[in-house]
Amino acid sequence: MSDYTYNKVTQEIVDELKEIIDSKYVIYEDTEKLEPYSHDEIAEKSYASMPEVVIKPRTVEEISRVMKLANRERIPVTPRGAGSGLSGGAVPLYGGILLSVERMNEILEIDRENLMAVVEPGVVTNDINEKVKEYGLFFAGYPMSVESCFIGGNVAENAGGGRAVKYGVTGRYILGLEVVTPEGDIINLGGKRVKDVVGYDFIKLMVGSEGTLGIFTKIIIKLLPLPTEKIDLLVLFNDVETAIKMVPMIMTNGRIIPTAVEFMDKLSFHTSYKYLNEHLPHEEAGAMLLIEVDGNSKTQLEEEYETIGALCLENDAIDVFVADNYTTQERVWKVRRNIAEALKVYSPIQTLEDIVVPMANIPKILPELKVIADKYDVLIPCYGHAGDGNLHATVVKKPEMDDKKWEETLDKVLTEMYQKTVELGGTISGEHGVGHKRKKYIGQALEPVTLELMKRVKLAFDPNNILNPGKIFNL
Repeated sequence: MSDYTYNKVTQEIVDELKEIIDSKYVIYEDTEKLEPYSHDEIAEKSYASMPEVVIKPRTVEEISRVMKLANRERIPVTPRGAGSGLSGGAVPLYGGILLSVERMNEILEIDRENLMAVVEPGVVTNDINEKVKEYGLFFAGYPMSVESCFIGGNVAENAGGGRAVKYGVTGRYILGLEVVTPEGDIINLGGKRVKDVVGYDFIKLMVGSEGTLGIFTKIIIKLLPLPTEKIDLLVLFNDVETAIKMVPMIMTNGRIIPTAVEFMDKLSFHTSYKYLNEHLPHEEAGAMLLIEVDGNSKTQLEEEYETIGALCLENDAIDVFVADNYTTQERVWKVRRNIAEALKVYSPIQTLEDIVVPMANIPKILPELKVIADKYDVLIPCYGHAGDGNLHATVVKKPEMDDKKWEETLDKVLTEMYQKTVELGGTISGEHGVGHKRKKYIGQALEPVTLELMKRVKLAFDPNNILNPGKIFNL
């Protein structure tokens, strides 16, 4: 835990907060209403922590005044978007003030001439794409949880997703930020400029900082022309190694950069098919790739998917299924999207990880995970974004394992999993973030000097360590 000490929220503090923010948007001494803000999407209750007060500001000026009050009184503030994270990043570890941006939910501007959108942090990411679609544009950096997450949280985590192989992650598309610093100052970074090399790149620093360096109040997003066509291929293989070896081959031999290449091992897709009560095309399949290509020419996409399909079949794919309309595309993607829920039905006690290695090392990490799973008698189904090396290696408790044994085992499993990942040039999180779920393992991924420099950066922005303390690392 942090070496810093904090003061409690008193009635006097609450009264001051109500002078800043409309009192109906201040929740205090109401356990039932406070509880939803005590956790994110992590299932384990051990990661939850209750706030003392929840506030829902509407303007940047309100947030500025709150931060000045919190600094003066040494009260921790935890910023929160939709609460859809998977690292405990929006959990108020030290109680204090939980600052929800849910009311800051306006799309302020669609600038078609500059291919930009200006939005507030509480806008649901999917709503951005629904709006800009009218202009023939889209935000390419969105993650898989697009229909529930807020753009502010996406920026705070530098969220990724299945389409990162072609388009990259959120940070590539963030060109400007309005930020309230931990001391309550309002700063503006970047703007509607594609190029900007004046001073340090604070935008890159803020993106992915997990709410520890500032609170985003306005975000400028770069947009791209919306592709008019897309086609998906579901490709079945006998084993994991054969499937994974295809991924770089598609790009090098096929000379095609797919929009997405999703990988599913046997346990993952078998469980998902069973959960969905769907027919499994080939029982003997040991791995699947879900490959998407997009563009503006149907003829070109047909050429691309024929090239990819032929390449896969030449390299021992069992079968290739083409999904070229909405119905068939939804059917194949539904299997991938429901793996996490299906695994929870099989065993609700598990931990969803998102290790990442260089793409070419995925065939090397998977056998290592099998060795670890066998050693500790757990399951580690793997699925995820093979095109960018990001795998959701989910450590699952077998139903017959007792809870005490699971608690004793999990830390050992994660420690060895991260060790092997780092040895193969990877790191402990590709898109979910460190939060407080993974901070005890951060030393496996970062050198001591690097970690010390990060701590200095944190204190330069937040000398009293009041903004989202206890996340990423302890001070």
